[in-house]
Amino acid sequence: MLEILRAGALTTVQDLGRIGSAYLGVGRSGALDRPSLRLANRLVGNPEDAAGLEVTFGGLAVRAGCDLLLATAGAPTPVHIDGRAHDACAPLHLRAGQVLELGRPDCGVRTYVAIRGGIDVPPVLGSRATDLLSGIGPARLGDGDRIPLGTPNGPIPGVDHVAQRSLPPVVELRVVPGPRADWFTAAARRTFGETTYAVTAHADRIGVRLTGPALERSRTEELLSEGLVEGAVQVPADGQPLIFLADHPVTGGYPVIAVVHPDDLPYAGQVRPGQSVRFRWQAPISVPQ
Repeated sequence: MLEILRAGALTTVQDLGRIGSAYLGVGRSGALDRPSLRLANRLVGNPEDAAGLEVTFGGLAVRAGCDLLLATAGAPTPVHIDGRAHDACAPLHLRAGQVLELGRPDCGVRTYVAIRGGIDVPPVLGSRATDLLSGIGPARLGDGDRIPLGTPNGPIPGVDHVAQRSLPPVVELRVVPGPRADWFTAAARRTFGETTYAVTAHADRIGVRLTGPALERSRTEELLSEGLVEGAVQVPADGQPLIFLADHPVTGGYPVIAVVHPDDLPYAGQVRPGQSVRFRWQAPISVPQ
């Protein structure tokens, strides 16, 4: 058992998400930075899809109800056990009664905590992920919550520390043309691939709103709601792009100019307000000029 003493700004239970339920109106959800959750799980000998904690902007404090092995990955944050500093991206032993605290990361947004055995909340539609938009899965964690843990299985890796990728000051996201790229002028499509956008304060697990030059549409009629995928870059009436992340709605009524490459979605999940984002077209745009 793990007791939440301080949940911080937002702490949720996440795994790799629920796949194959979009036809039911249920999105994938899951960790926004899946490679970091996979890494944390490998460090403690869990399957990569085991459920862990996704901690937004640090601030988490937990007390162990028994001896535990855990690891953190993702946004680099100061790690302390009973006030003593420890390394991130390394297996850590937390004895019964000891307290683990995470500080605020210097870059990135989301830090992942994997506990050996995984978090054993009841799965919903095959996943333990918290979907904040739909309300499916466990509720966001609060102070005083007690989290059940699973039974450890398999050997403990003989690794004491690993390096992980860093987040650059300007995040470049590869994109391919979306299903409605032809709803935008040629100038707008060029602008989209050449402009640096800024992340606004409206950035969460659902999506990241950006600000920059408005993207002009070549077609102004209304668009019926149609299916959305994670990474879709939708452009509302104000012309400012919005990147949909893991808890995105499954349909939307604004044109999608592009879709972010799946390998770059973890970076989109780690950008913070005020940070710069650039898009890079990865396929020819053959639409009417």
